[in-house]
Amino acid sequence: MQRATRTPTRGFVPADKRRLANALRRTSNVRVYRRLQAVLLVARGLFVPEVARSTATRAWSVYNWVRRYLRTHQPDALQDAARPGRPPVAQEITDARIVAELQRDPLGLGYSTTGWTVPLLAEHLGRKYRCPLSVPTLRRRMRRLGLRWKRPRYVYATKDPHRTQKKGRLFAT
Repeated sequence: MQRATRTPTRGFVPADKRRLANALRRTSNVRVYRRLQAVLLVARGLFVPEVARSTATRAWSVYNWVRRYLRTHQPDALQDAARPGRPPVAQEITDARIVAELQRDPLGLGYSTTGWTVPLLAEHLGRKYRCPLSVPTLRRRMRRLGLRWKRPRYVYATKDPHRTQKKGRLFAT
């Protein structure tokens, strides 16, 4: 014989079912969808362990979601809280500075090359703004800016058609 578990349906009002169903239709976030679905099923009178099995979650999670919803009776209470995440690296090197340095000629800056490579640009930016910037981080930022590096194409020079007139008859072929 299965033991009856308590279900927190006491705090729900009839408008909650409609409010949760509308929010369920509007959401595109999978995590929020699962939470809304679980709380709606509990509001309709299903037991929490049964809801937990049908939504593939833990019972204590469903209890927490119901409790969060019942505090405000707003579906937004089931949204994820803002998370700070990892702080950005090399904040001094802004997108505008990356683009500005890319437009400069590396040969004029003392480098022995005529075009930028990502490792060279990362080294240059790190030295100029006194903060280390890794090559993968710079690649990620450049990709986000829509910048792409392409290998320069070699263009074969054609003979000048007026070469004989400029150099004289000595160089005529």
